[in-house]
Amino acid sequence: MRAVFLSSVVSALAFGAPPSLHEQARALFKPLRKQCDSKENPITADKVSLGRRLYFEKRLSKNHDLSCNSCHVLSKYGVDNEATSPGHKKQRGERNSPTVYNAGFHFVQFWDGRAADLEEQAKGPVLNPVEMAMPDGPGVEKVIRSIPGYAPLFKAAFPGQAEPITYDNIAKAIGAFERTLVTPSRFDTYLQGDEKALTDAEKKGLEAYLAVGCTACHMGETLGGSMYQKLGLVKAVPGLADEGRSKISKNAGEKFFFKVPSLRNIEKTGPYLHDGSMKSLEETVRFMGEYQLGRQLTPEQVTSITTFLKALTGELPRAAHIAEPKPLPGGKDTPKPDPS
Repeated sequence: MRAVFLSSVVSALAFGAPPSLHEQARALFKPLRKQCDSKENPITADKVSLGRRLYFEKRLSKNHDLSCNSCHVLSKYGVDNEATSPGHKKQRGERNSPTVYNAGFHFVQFWDGRAADLEEQAKGPVLNPVEMAMPDGPGVEKVIRSIPGYAPLFKAAFPGQAEPITYDNIAKAIGAFERTLVTPSRFDTYLQGDEKALTDAEKKGLEAYLAVGCTACHMGETLGGSMYQKLGLVKAVPGLADEGRSKISKNAGEKFFFKVPSLRNIEKTGPYLHDGSMKSLEETVRFMGEYQLGRQLTPEQVTSITTFLKALTGELPRAAHIAEPKPLPGGKDTPKPDPS
């Protein structure tokens, strides 16, 4: 479909008629799908229901005080609005917790891409000693098996398996739930053909966004999340210590490279950058202009681009879908919280 739109733009140029703003937008972006399907982890109602419960399950943490929702708060657009999030014993990691909304459409997970998909990502924080601090996968399985109410839920979500309560299946259930966390916005309505879905000020902002070159990195369905890019692409960022992707790949050529974040809901997901060092959206737009594009954006450009970015704020899923369920009662063998 994108090729068709690009072809129409090229044809318009060939005949001397510049493409309209709407045509340019449809060539560079596309509306969000209803959910992010996976051949490896098909979405089912039972799996999503179980995954929602596990997403809020604090007994997946050593001290029973943290869940996925602690750092990725679904009622707050999937973030906690902190620079870095508090974990086990109030320890803080080095990087900002990105939003879980629309994350299934990203080409990799985490700022450095160390997880290929949501299912792999879901395993990381649970075993991270700074985050949820569980000892290992078998230890997690033991906890979930000790809670009687989980057995029938896993059996329904993973039918035909002799032992459905496994660490892999815990991650698959959480991943399936997260694949349904999608936030369509007025920008999607605009892309689908309703040019009145955006205000004149937002369209002016879109024009500025295109003109200054933001689409070099922030394009596609989620306006980001589809590539790595060097932070400080055209101008070195002073004091940048986190080496990003190279810490994982061991490739010196990827030093200071990070996954480009999505701009969906960006108005709601600050503070910004991998370390949460940028407090305001306007500050971040100016920073990106200078260090990524080599431009000193005018106050008018910053205001205009920011106005467009706010049009990317989408609708949260229905309240019942993202509400915290009542915890299942523990069993006689369910471990007690461990603050050590």
